[in-house]
Amino acid sequence: MEWLTTIDNLEKTAALFWEALKKYRVFVFHGEMGAGKTTFIHALCAHKKIKDAFSSPTFSLINEYRYVDGEEEKIIYHMDLYRVKTEEEAVQAGIEDCLFSKHICLVEWPEKIPHLLPDETCHAFIEITGPETRRIRIADK
Repeated sequence: MEWLTTIDNLEKTAALFWEALKKYRVFVFHGEMGAGKTTFIHALCAHKKIKDAFSSPTFSLINEYRYVDGEEEKIIYHMDLYRVKTEEEAVQAGIEDCLFSKHICLVEWPEKIPHLLPDETCHAFIEITGPETRRIRIADK
């Protein structure tokens, strides 16, 4: 499964992503620096109507966002593991607790924690296909 997207249709792509992959709870995003991982995660959060201020958790590692689904308040954890050096450091930061919670997790730089990811993890690969376009491809690890 894959989508070709631009910044202009990112909202539509986010809606299609959530609909197609609703069985998952943990989503990891692979891609080179500047591929648009954070931008796409922002679109995914906007689709869930998150009211919290959105920022990349590069320095904090984990941001927690709250949204309402029906009448129930839910949480999305957004993790940016770019600065993580070891899986042990990630465990000490609470990454494992988030990954195995009941909440949605959106993880950038999952290559840093390959042994911590749950079996039921959705892998999204974001590739630069042009100055304004990206391919978002869902694939096995």
